[in-house]
Amino acid sequence: MHGQCVRQTARITCGPRVGKISPTMNIPSPPLTDTPQATRIVGIGASAGGLAAIEEFLAHVPAHSGMAFVVVQHRAADQPDWLVELLRRTTAMPVKALQEAQVAQADTVYVMPAGGELTVLRGCLHFRAVARQTGPRWPINTFLTSLAQDQGARAIGIVLSGMGSDGVLGLQAIRSRGGMTLVQQPDTAEFGSMPQSAIDAGCVDVHAPASELPGHVLSRLVAVGADAPADGPHGDDLLGQVLALLRAHSKHDMSLYKTSTLQRRIERRMAVHQLDTMSDYISHLQGNPQELDLLFAEMLIGVTTFFRDAAVWSDLKEQVLPGMLVRPEREGPFRAWVVGCSTGEEAYSLAMLFQEWLDVQSEPPPEAFQVFASDLNAEAIAVARKGWYSAQALANVSSRRRERFFVPHEGGYLISPAIRDRVLFARHDVIIDPPFTRLDLLSCRNVLIYFNAALQRRLMPLFHYSLRQGGVLVLGGAETVGRSQTLFTTISPKSRIYRRNELPLQPGSVEFPIHRFTKSRTAVQEMSVSTAPMNNLQSLADQALLQNFAPPAVLVNEGGDILYINGRTGRYLEPAAGKANWNIHVMARPGIRTQLAVALRQVFKDRVPVDVAGLALEADAQRSLTLSVHPMAVQSTQGPMAMVVFREVELAAASASGDDVGHSGNDVVLTRQLQAARDEIQALRHEMQTSRADLQAANESLQSANEELQSTNEELQSTNEELTTSKEEAQSMNEELQTINGELQSKLDDLSLAQSDMQNLLNSTDIATLFLDNGLNVRRYTEQATSIFHLRESDVGRPLSDLASILNYPQLKTDVKETLRTLTACTQSVEATDGRWFSVRIMPYRTLSNMIQGAVLTFVDVTVSKALEMRLRESQDAPETRS
Repeated sequence: MHGQCVRQTARITCGPRVGKISPTMNIPSPPLTDTPQATRIVGIGASAGGLAAIEEFLAHVPAHSGMAFVVVQHRAADQPDWLVELLRRTTAMPVKALQEAQVAQADTVYVMPAGGELTVLRGCLHFRAVARQTGPRWPINTFLTSLAQDQGARAIGIVLSGMGSDGVLGLQAIRSRGGMTLVQQPDTAEFGSMPQSAIDAGCVDVHAPASELPGHVLSRLVAVGADAPADGPHGDDLLGQVLALLRAHSKHDMSLYKTSTLQRRIERRMAVHQLDTMSDYISHLQGNPQELDLLFAEMLIGVTTFFRDAAVWSDLKEQVLPGMLVRPEREGPFRAWVVGCSTGEEAYSLAMLFQEWLDVQSEPPPEAFQVFASDLNAEAIAVARKGWYSAQALANVSSRRRERFFVPHEGGYLISPAIRDRVLFARHDVIIDPPFTRLDLLSCRNVLIYFNAALQRRLMPLFHYSLRQGGVLVLGGAETVGRSQTLFTTISPKSRIYRRNELPLQPGSVEFPIHRFTKSRTAVQEMSVSTAPMNNLQSLADQALLQNFAPPAVLVNEGGDILYINGRTGRYLEPAAGKANWNIHVMARPGIRTQLAVALRQVFKDRVPVDVAGLALEADAQRSLTLSVHPMAVQSTQGPMAMVVFREVELAAASASGDDVGHSGNDVVLTRQLQAARDEIQALRHEMQTSRADLQAANESLQSANEELQSTNEELQSTNEELTTSKEEAQSMNEELQTINGELQSKLDDLSLAQSDMQNLLNSTDIATLFLDNGLNVRRYTEQATSIFHLRESDVGRPLSDLASILNYPQLKTDVKETLRTLTACTQSVEATDGRWFSVRIMPYRTLSNMIQGAVLTFVDVTVSKALEMRLRESQDAPETRS
């Protein structure tokens, strides 16, 4: 979790070696050594408009690729399933409907039935039927995530046309384990929402038209299956060159990451660009900052969810927090640091866990808690700071926590302000940036697995130094403290939770990170000041007077931001914990914070100087502090400014010579002190009354506005929830209808083709045919029938009795009715008015379900045979006459 994939905007184009692929083309197959243990499984997810994309993809897959293809599509369980039948027309591979459990076979296409979930376990596909759900379904995410867990780096995930964002989490899981992820180019998809969502999430290796995706898959497998690298024995040197280019571009050193991880990530980028050697890739990197950004993002893997690994959070809640939050020797708020927070789910989960534990305490500790979260990926930090997550991201969050800690917003959920205010995010590199200190808990889960052993050994003493006495270290499931077992005691070996031991660190054992790429701004300023020549004696004297005799003072703007500091102000101001904040209201010590804020507000409002005397100093009880706040008349781009001057006064100065004066002198001094105290009390009362009146008016106005906003917010929230529910239901229904529509359209094409075949067949037989319904109305006819009945297109639907014919067959209607009654065929020879003879055959019209829906009349021209018959009869009658 040391980072997260950034958004990949570069379009992947096919090189000259990858074009359209057909089963008849000579494509290099992946080496057999690549899959000795099981068939490689390719997961294909699609939704609305996905039928055409799936057909286009499979049409370009060779019949003997050595892979199994599993198709998962959004479909309603109560709709007919024609997908298997439709896909069989486009590929030479066998297409099968999945059963409950089936071992994936090579060169086979499997189609998941509708209304269930599909998972993979040891190369076996398991389908489980699920009752119809009222909420949205994510079958593609479920399958691809399971595929990633089972296949690891061998997994291949593909997302085609569809609406929504199903498949994004599955592709992220595959990519985090080194697998290959591909999506259809959004502008080539009928519905590009699903592919675009995956691209926006930064978890896609290749996006291209559906017909080109098989070429990328096969090229990747051939490249990975090579027996030896083309770079020869200089691979380490070439890797160092790549890391040097990355370090110069991003200012982050990745030489301490594991070599296998770095090489695997570089190979992925080489496969995307279809480069065979690392030397070629280095040439591609040089002068290509966009590819350097993409490679840097490839190195940062960000896979995280809310409350990931439930057992770890249960152990934290039951074994760790009760003793830590109530520890009496702990000073200040509870502080935790999440290293490699990615998009913030773990940091927010920790804050929720703290809050839940505090809620059940009868007397919760008065101190608040603060969670620091850091990551190397700037885009991941931006997502975490926003605090917005989709409904899919909250799959592991219970409904109680969802209602308590989240607010519905824009189709997803926002972290509630109470939790958001407790988490501070910052971009931080644990290798080169100074750590957070005085921590009660440090979570570094699934970060060390990407570092080599030397860096892991260096970080453990640093983590020990960062924790307070009794602090807790939490690591990932595959991580341990290694050789630093003397520094930590195991609390939960299964959950990898350790407690800091109170052993003194040896001198030099902690190697503090030092940023080596930029010089300190203070050092640069000191150098420039020390080397700057003095122009004249007046400026030298002014500087000496300011440094030695002027009181400490700060220049602030109206917002309280410090613009300039003179003298030593450490007794009155101190840096706040966390991210650097140069605001006087945050840095002022508690004893003077309130009075300073009131004085600044009055100065900026009335533009008159204000003095506040008699303030107590935390570090010196024998002295008091006087604040003098003066408005500055100088105009500046910073807006109105004020000078805050700090003066200390000896409390015993007025009575220092008490032994040398008489009793009356002491009375005068006491009278003056009493009068000064009365004046101060009166001024404070006046100031308090003014502040109270202003506060009361402001509270009343804010309360009124808050009530109106709360009422409006409740109405809008209710409306938004209803609209969100309706939108999700409509989107789910629309996806199912789009899928069914695609299948129906394919069926209609088949029916249209069959009808054309039938029409051509009837016309080619040269037989006049007339189709009637049960009411003896014309339903259809062939062209040859128009020469007998003089039919036109408008005659369809007319009764048989209304048609004029050339036949001398008055009982035609009667014979048709008799055929429909007896269901027996009737054949008659009938003469036409033009002298032709026709063999009329009347048969009932039977459907495929053996239903009678009318009659079929065929008219065969038998004039020639009838003439021969008549001549034969005449020849037979002639001898009889002569005899």
